[in-house]
Amino acid sequence: MYLVIPEATKTFIDSLIDYYISEASSYKQLAKNYSDEAGDVTAATFGIIVGCVYSGFLQAYVNQKQKPSLEDIQEFTEIIKRRAAQIKRGILDAKA
Repeated sequence: MYLVIPEATKTFIDSLIDYYISEASSYKQLAKNYSDEAGDVTAATFGIIVGCVYSGFLQAYVNQKQKPSLEDIQEFTEIIKRRAAQIKRGILDAKA
């Protein structure tokens, strides 16, 4: 795969992932508040965290007055896949 996301943006994405893993207990509690509707709290928490990271990724492009390309989004997806197990471990280890 051709890598197109600038290195600074990749570093930013990784720092967001690290931040949300460190705060997983807060997001797990948020998911538990909706557990009747969401069902699987771990999956819901994972979705919240990935959604927050994706929002930050998009905001980084907006701040640069750019729009991510399809290749950028595909590379973002690969970053999330690469870190998915670490995110899930953070959620499972989190107290909520």
